[in-house]
Amino acid sequence: DKEGHILTNYHVVEGADEIIVILDDNGTEKEYTATLVGSDPKTDIALVKINRESGDTKDFPFLRLGSSENLEVGEWVVAIGNPFGLSHTVTVGVVSALGRSIGAGPYDEFIQTDASINPGNSGGPLINIEGDVIGINTAIISGNTGGNVGIGFAIPINIAKGILKDLKERGTVTRGWLGVMIQKITPELQESFKLESSKGALVNDIAPNGPAAQGGMKRGDVITRFNGVVITHIDSLPKQVAAIKPGKSVLVEVIREGKVQTLNIKIEPMKEEKPA
Repeated sequence: DKEGHILTNYHVVEGADEIIVILDDNGTEKEYTATLVGSDPKTDIALVKINRESGDTKDFPFLRLGSSENLEVGEWVVAIGNPFGLSHTVTVGVVSALGRSIGAGPYDEFIQTDASINPGNSGGPLINIEGDVIGINTAIISGNTGGNVGIGFAIPINIAKGILKDLKERGTVTRGWLGVMIQKITPELQESFKLESSKGALVNDIAPNGPAAQGGMKRGDVITRFNGVVITHIDSLPKQVAAIKPGKSVLVEVIREGKVQTLNIKIEPMKEEKPA
């Protein structure tokens, strides 16, 4: 934004003793130091802020944050970054796929693109043809070359926008917690539980005294709808739960012994794991 806040990847600033930001100022490069405002390793997003010199009140140039909600496969996109240290590099491609899970974290939902993304592009913007940022370039599948093979991944900007306020105000992200362990419904489990489809998430364990336990959920329940959203795949449930503000009560639809039941569950804050 105009005050000098910058979204980037957590892995770009992780463990840094000093953060340097270089901006183009009318054809010349101007160097600033920056401070880490907040970070979220689970989505690989960080927020830094440029340190201004005394008396410097000039607005910084910035890009508009768009929406990744209505992105379509085949849509043109532009990636900007510093691949292999080559500053201000622009590459062009299309959205290759949406909602990709690559095992990077619990909330994977990457935009896949064939716009060239290489080491050094991390944290840079993925832009649509309107000039709005719709993603943060984050990862690649590089094969044996270490470089671009046409498969790059960007974090959808709506994920970043959803945690931006928390990062600005608190430095960390507070997520909702349901208190269940879930597993995928295999064809064997579908037959065993006499389910009409493999959609949903099977509850195989419940945290004692957690939100789910207090709301009446039981082992063997199949969660099919959460807060009005149909759970078509197991990966979608953690994202839906995490998006709920702690303290809010939500309706959770489950199938129990062949019958549909609706539970009212009050979501609690996710407990952060402490290092040993």
